[in-house]
Amino acid sequence: MQRRLSAPDIDFEAIRIELGVNEDYGAAALAEAQQATDAHAAEREDHTDVPLVTIDPPGSMDLDQAVHLRSDADGYVVDYAIADVAALVRPEGALDSESRRRGTTIYFPDGSVPLHPRVLSEGAGSLLPDQKRSAVLWTIRVTHDGEVADVAVRRALVTSVARLDYAGVSADAVASRLHPSIAALPEFGELRHRVALAAGAIELDLPDQEVVSGPDGWSLQIAPRTPADLWNSQLSLLTGRCAGQIMRDAGIGLLRTLPPAARDAVAELRATARSLGVPWPDGQTPGQFLAGLPRDAPTTLAVMSHAGALMRGAGYLPLGVGTGPADPPADDEMIHAAIGGVYAHVTAPLRRLGDRFATEVCLSVTSGKPLPDWTVRALPTLPKILRSADSLGSAADRASVDLAEAVVLADRVGERFDAVVLQEADGKRPARIFIAEPAVVASCEGSPAQGSSITVTLTAADPVTRSVSFAPA
Repeated sequence: MQRRLSAPDIDFEAIRIELGVNEDYGAAALAEAQQATDAHAAEREDHTDVPLVTIDPPGSMDLDQAVHLRSDADGYVVDYAIADVAALVRPEGALDSESRRRGTTIYFPDGSVPLHPRVLSEGAGSLLPDQKRSAVLWTIRVTHDGEVADVAVRRALVTSVARLDYAGVSADAVASRLHPSIAALPEFGELRHRVALAAGAIELDLPDQEVVSGPDGWSLQIAPRTPADLWNSQLSLLTGRCAGQIMRDAGIGLLRTLPPAARDAVAELRATARSLGVPWPDGQTPGQFLAGLPRDAPTTLAVMSHAGALMRGAGYLPLGVGTGPADPPADDEMIHAAIGGVYAHVTAPLRRLGDRFATEVCLSVTSGKPLPDWTVRALPTLPKILRSADSLGSAADRASVDLAEAVVLADRVGERFDAVVLQEADGKRPARIFIAEPAVVASCEGSPAQGSSITVTLTAADPVTRSVSFAPA
């Protein structure tokens, strides 16, 4: 049996320092978070009778979303409560300014650095169980064929009755003991997934590297994906689709966009699949093909390394605020191709800055009220902030994995590993390989053939430079 490779201790603090990420929010912003009160308390509808539940990773405290789902003669009724962060953050105050400086919660293997101080993100703003909380409640009616029939959005007072996690929900579904509030979630999630794929959606929620702390220390694994991950994601995607449609129809807001995949990117993905011996059935879209791959297979990660080319050009598009050309954007410029329609981020305001403002647009449009001035002023500034925050989050993730790879393998130089070649050397970049145990993606000397299974020797592992390299054995 192959011994699991792990490291007893890895210090990620140097990465936080290098990237300038910390929990110093400043005294004024922290004071506002500590003293936050509901600015919209008087206008809330009381929906505390709806038995909402949250589904998040174990131990999560920043709970943005809570759901109640039921089926009826017409289809499904989704009640989706989203933390009402805008009600707790004073517009253009110190906390608002600090959150705009940060843009997003940044995640590291040993913990996160929240967008908002924990007293708000894990306290007053979080949809923790058995607490009355301020929320924006979306009620979405979906027909039996998976199409949206009606959408309502308003400020509400809600209560979550249970905090669930993905593995537990998946196990409960197998055992036919799902919480009554989500008894219809598996069939609903699968239905919406099929509808999205038929519309051309591409979902890259397949295996990737994860740095995990366990009894023996830190190790590198393939991130687990449960059926509940997919089902739950469909709730967020559905709500984002509804939000995008509201803003597109009104001509104002903030959309998440992605242009259609280039033909050469699709052709390259097909060639990669052939080289790996992965069949691509006739008539399947790229999204349908990717969704059908076995999530835990090494070849899946090899294909996924090329599938990222389908997702190039993602951006944020403000509408109706005088930031672009004189003419409104064309319909295809407002589409998120990987989702198969217009889309906006609105379901994670505790962790993503833009969600707070996009939600405020939806509330104003659906109620027939004018947008708050602070929202209008913010919209044209958000794309730059959000792009920068996305880049920082990616840098933190990549640096953390690189460090873990180097530390875990530091005393294994000279050992051999089984690998799959993800990409061939092309004259500009060395070949890239995937090793399943530990889960490592790294450069490799020589010119091994893409998609081939080879044995490699670890030639270097340097925690200081956070780099590892291999050569064919």
